[in-house]
Amino acid sequence: MGLNRWTSGEREAPAPLEGNVVATVVGGTVIWFTLFLVQLPFYGWFVDHDRTWWLWTCLAGGVLGLYGIWYTRRREAALRRTRLAAETERGDGSERNGRKPEDDPATTD
Repeated sequence: MGLNRWTSGEREAPAPLEGNVVATVVGGTVIWFTLFLVQLPFYGWFVDHDRTWWLWTCLAGGVLGLYGIWYTRRREAALRRTRLAAETERGDGSERNGRKPEDDPATTD
């Protein structure tokens, strides 16, 4: 039986979960930086017990989180632009308050 029942193609894949990805990444980044700052006063203990990698792991998580924030914000803006272009191409008149996409500060890079 094993993994074959999941990978055989008989089951349809579930739809991806859509949520506020930017907020999730920002929250994770804040947690990583908070963990780094909370552990920083105990640096001597970490050195004595050869655990300084805990600090650097938290710092790396925070820095990678900053990249993740940049990336997800650009992704969301691109998805918004694509969705708006598709709506205006269909001609359903769903432009937001008569503004063009290039007038929206949230969609600019």
